This record gives sequence, structure tokens and C-alpha cells, in this order.
Amino acid sequence: MEAYLRSCRDALQGHMKNSSGSLHLVLGNEACDMDSMVSALTFAYFLSKTLDSGKAAVPVLNIPRAEFSLRSDNIFLLRETGLSQDYLLFRDEVDFNGLQQLAITLVDHNVLPQADGALEKYVVEVIDHHRLERAPSPSCPVTVETVGSCATLVTERIVQKAPELLDQQVAQLLYGTIITDCVNMAPEAGKVTPKDSQYAILLETRFPKLPPRNILFQSLQNAKFDVSGLNTEQMLLKDMKAVSGGDLKLAVSVIYMTLESFLQRQRLQQELCEFCHKYSYNLVVAMTISFIDNKEPFRQLAVYSSSTLYRDEVSKALEKAKNPNLELSPTSSPYSDVKAFVQGNTLASRKKVLPIISDFLKDRERKMAQRGNLDDLELEDECAQDQSDSQQCCEYAAIEEDSGVPPTPMNSLVEGCPLDNGLPKISAEALVEKVSKIACEEDRPFEGQ
Repeated sequence: MEAYLRSCRDALQGHMKNSSGSLHLVLGNEACDMDSMVSALTFAYFLSKTLDSGKAAVPVLNIPRAEFSLRSDNIFLLRETGLSQDYLLFRDEVDFNGLQQLAITLVDHNVLPQADGALEKYVVEVIDHHRLERAPSPSCPVTVETVGSCATLVTERIVQKAPELLDQQVAQLLYGTIITDCVNMAPEAGKVTPKDSQYAILLETRFPKLPPRNILFQSLQNAKFDVSGLNTEQMLLKDMKAVSGGDLKLAVSVIYMTLESFLQRQRLQQELCEFCHKYSYNLVVAMTISFIDNKEPFRQLAVYSSSTLYRDEVSKALEKAKNPNLELSPTSSPYSDVKAFVQGNTLASRKKVLPIISDFLKDRERKMAQRGNLDDLELEDECAQDQSDSQQCCEYAAIEEDSGVPPTPMNSLVEGCPLDNGLPKISAEALVEKVSKIACEEDRPFEGQ
């Protein structure tokens, strides 16, 4: 695995320089959490060993390299596995526009964001565990199952197609991710499925030198929840996904502390405002998570926007959601632009909240389009009325023309009408003189009086 990751940068640079052979990129989601990172690394490794010769497979982490320092649990897992982050390729290090003969596999998400719409034509496969939002296509096989971790589906593919590729490093990456996503396989957390348990046990059995489950899970949790020294912007970027629709662009961030602690941060409202301005978001949904006795999750949620309309719209959509019902209860907030809630449904992670927001945005766009169509219809009605009025005026004019009123009589002594060339031109001076003359004549006594 280490030798493969070292070779990826050279493979990418060689392809861009020579444009020879095809390049297959494996792209994780824009949160670049542990599941996204490990699924991209291990599935690209699998493809590199199973694709036809001449086809290079390269994993790309879907964030700028500068943000990777915020993924403390990712860094911890790589270090424990003996892999350096220096070997990784990040989104800002790949010129997608300059690539030729490109193919892309999406892992841990099944639709590209609007900003990546130009890449859609290159997508040839999808492996994901979120709700399916991709339209079916014969040219793009899709594996989507609502298991606890996408790494479970990648493990299944490797075990079924190339089990010899599993070594201690690959197994530890996959194993650490599965037990983290499934909250140490605890049923009360509502994340683990039979397939997750099946492949976690398989990895434990085949690689008895893996770190003990409880110890590894707790170490990864400690690393994930370590937000010491992070400012508000970094905390929001640490585990964030963006979603947009129409004129509304949201950031949905997981915050690893209680909501009370988050809201007590100095200048929080100002920092949220600055964050939205910097990254062009209209609204932030902050989903806080902490654990009771290191096992049972406790969830809270905050909605920030400087726009009262956006804040109320999104809050109401989350409060009214039925699939699933988040069981939100309003709680106090020290900021006028932040609505705060306790989330009674502790099993509803961001994975389940994002579809609620996506459906809200689609419904909102549909209503705006309908409203726009109504406005167009009203405009058409006004135009039609104007046209009708115009036609009526023309009809009235025609009636007047056909009314039988004789034309101005011709002067029998000259050709044409005296008014054919328009009214005679009368100067202001002549007019004044004429009026004065009339006045004088009126003042003069009649002859014979």
C-alpha cells in the first residue's frame, strides 16, 4: 500500500505530461472524513491491481491540502497504520480540466455537487451508503446500500474480487473506519448493520494483530473530538458538507462538542457571519454531538443565518421533517441570528439530515419555479388584455370610418382640398394681430346707431 501511494503522484504527473493511457480517479466526498478518505485510498489501490494494464488508478481527497490538518482522526489512523500523509493527493493538486481519457469512481457519495457538474460525464462507477440520488444509467454501475460505513462495501468488493490484496495496512485502514462509523458496533447507536459486523469480524479473524477493537475505537474518538486550539472557522470546516439549491447555499457541519459549549464561544455570531461571507454560504447548520458514558450519542442542532427568511425556512423544514422525525425541541440561544434545538432523535446523524435538507431545497426550487410561471402567466394575460384593448380600439376606429360621415368637400374651383398640405402656418405675431383686430372691431359701434 505504501509503495502504491508513493507512485500515485508520479502517475498523475506522467499522465498530464504525456496524455498517454487512461487515468482512473477515485474521488471521495467533500467532507473528507475518515470513511471518505479510506474508501478512496483502498478502492483506488484495488483498481490499480485489477484494471487492465496501461490504466492508472489514483485516489483524490476532495479537500485542499491545507484543510487536512483539521482531520485529526484521519491523521491518527494513517500514523497508526504506518502511512505518511505526504503520499496523499488533494483536490487542489489535481487539474481536472487538463486531464485526458479520464474516468472517475465516486466513493462515499453518489452525486456530484453543482460546482463539479462538468465532471459528471466521466463518472463510471459509484460505491456509497447514503440515500441514492443519482439517476440510473447503463454506463455507470451503482452500488448503494445503507450500511454503517462505505468502507464495509469496499471491503466486500476486495474480499470478493481480490482477497490477496488485503494486508495488515489495508485491513487496519478498513477496520478502523468501520468500527468508528458504527460507533464501536454498539446497537444502541443505531449505525451498525449485519454486513458491517460481518466484515469487521472477518478482518479481526484474518488479521489477529489488529489493535483491540475498544482501544482503537477510543483512540480514534479521542482524536476526532480533539478540537483544542481550533477557531470557529476551523471547527466548521473540520467535518462539513455543502448543499445548495436555487438562491440558497448551506454548510452542514458536525461540531464535536455540546451546543452549549459551542454557543459560549466569544464573538460566535460575528465569526459565523464572516465564515458565510468568506465561503459564500447563506446559512450554516451546526450539528453538535457528544457521548453519554462514551457510548450513547447526545445530539443538538443550531441554524444560523443573517437572513430571517432563510433561518426560519430551514428551521421549519427540520422541525416538520417526518422521514425521519428529528424530534427537535427549541432551546435558548444567546444570539438573535441563531436558532438552537435539542435533537431528541439521537440516531439521526448528518447522513439522515442531509436528505431532509435536499428535499426541502428541491421543493423550494419547484415552488419558486411555479411562482415564476404564474408571474409569466400574469404578464401574458396583461399582454393579451393590452392586445385585446388594441383590437377593440381598431374595431371602434373601423366603425367610425364606416359611419357614413362624408369627407371634406373639394373646392370646385381648384384641384384637391385646401387642407391637403396641412393647416396654414400662422405666426405668433400674426395671431396676436388678428386677435387685437377682432377686439377692436367688437369695441367699435355698429354703423347707423
